[in-house]
Amino acid sequence: MGHWQRITGGVTAPKGYRAAGMAAGLKASGAADLALIVSDVPAIAAGVFTTNHVCAAPVTYCRQRLQTKGTAQAILCNSGQANAATGEQGWQAVLAQAEMVATALGVSPEMVLVASTGVIGQPIPLEKIRQALPTLTASLSPNNGEAAARAIMTTDLVPKQIALEAIWEDQPVRIGGIAKGSGMIHPNMATMLAFITCDAAVSPHLWQEMLQRACDRSFNQITVDGDTSTNDSVIALANGQSRTPAITEPGPAATRLEEMLTAVCVHLAKAIARDGEGATCLIEVQVSGASDDVAARQVARTIAGSMLVKSAIYGRDPNWGRIAAAAGRAGVPFDASNLAISLGGIPMMCQGQPLPFDRAAANAYLVNQATASVDASGQQSIEHPVVIEVSIGHGHGRGLAWGCDLSYDYVKINAEYTT
Repeated sequence: MGHWQRITGGVTAPKGYRAAGMAAGLKASGAADLALIVSDVPAIAAGVFTTNHVCAAPVTYCRQRLQTKGTAQAILCNSGQANAATGEQGWQAVLAQAEMVATALGVSPEMVLVASTGVIGQPIPLEKIRQALPTLTASLSPNNGEAAARAIMTTDLVPKQIALEAIWEDQPVRIGGIAKGSGMIHPNMATMLAFITCDAAVSPHLWQEMLQRACDRSFNQITVDGDTSTNDSVIALANGQSRTPAITEPGPAATRLEEMLTAVCVHLAKAIARDGEGATCLIEVQVSGASDDVAARQVARTIAGSMLVKSAIYGRDPNWGRIAAAAGRAGVPFDASNLAISLGGIPMMCQGQPLPFDRAAANAYLVNQATASVDASGQQSIEHPVVIEVSIGHGHGRGLAWGCDLSYDYVKINAEYTT
């Protein structure tokens, strides 16, 4: 874990944050569907958003807000309705949500960011949110990070959260995060919703740059099904409440903070990939030998997103030919005579030539990793991925990507999503 340790608390682990989550009646199931994260003081805010041209009203709102004012104090997120493809009504709903939260907290509406997730084309039931806000704000607590993580879930099977702590000049610095995502996951930023909190003090432009790079190494390196959502958003707050010296320019302190931020994002990204709809295991693709890291990450993403590779992993079939084919169509030129492939440390191809290997042992590895990816309590684990190692040459470029296998249940879940 580098120079930090993992702690509990998620988004409320950093100093000066409270959160809440509740069922407001937005989901027919009655599950929790409304979350609120609040900083006790205005925080530096950064965001990375979907590139889908059919983007949801809250995405447009947050993107515009952060371009004009790089601070925020609250994030409201509902699950159940995406508020995407809802026209002027959707835009007015976002403005109303910001106004309602601002009134409840006693802050300016421009200090409130809004996010939504759920079914596209369905409007936000504003009256239900209005009725729920008094209860939601009353339950704000530094102990309710998990409640917020559960309230942003849609087809997710498990909540996703993490917090890290490092000691800087005898003071703790913490970063926490929650995320949701299970379907419509593909590298094109941001592939899901994630909310990150930090109690360090950092300048706005540095925080934005750190977040973008962290996302490029995490959320932009996961894929479940090749679809990019209309609502993808990663929002990060830094409120300075750790009282450590402000980070205003690149240097050792900035590098250290970015490493922590990236570690939080990578953990959440891997948790999303493991929780892919119908998935039975996490896949980690490690690519080396590329001309640079960007090229290596592109090859890794292509392999992780290959439907044929994903299907083979689900069938526990060590079909390395599908891996080779995916690497070759990634759009990164390389000499095929340099291609090497291993599965779980078992060499299958070297210098472009197939190698004899123990097929039964490779099959057993796939079976064992899938079994180990569920812990004794039945919870998902990201600690036992199926590891695919690919080398495409002699360059210094390296890249990682994460995905999941493709099971029959993926079709079932999505065929019945709105019915």
